[in-house]
Amino acid sequence: QVQLVESGGGLVQAGGSLRLSCAASRNFFSANTMGWYRQAPGKQRDLVAHITRGGNTHYASSVQGRFTISRDSAKNTVYLQMNSLKAEDTANYYCNAVPSISRWGQGTQVTVSS
Repeated sequence: QVQLVESGGGLVQAGGSLRLSCAASRNFFSANTMGWYRQAPGKQRDLVAHITRGGNTHYASSVQGRFTISRDSAKNTVYLQMNSLKAEDTANYYCNAVPSISRWGQGTQVTVSS
């Protein structure tokens, strides 16, 4: 069964940085493009960044230039380095494949105070 375990969230002031981690099941990780999604209260879950198995990356315009996604195949882990955080980045962050599967982890909460 696929497991996705996100960590690294927290409370940070605007302009600060956080690094999120997501440990995934090995076979699932190695077979898929992986992405970071976020969901703010009352809003839909959106894809903010993804990385292919070959390391190509893509970002939503709202985070371009501030967030960096990476993956470590030895650890079956995908990361999201978030810099210059803004209040509007406040959300619960999840990782999943792209396109996503129905199973999701618990996510990790990021709260940016202005």
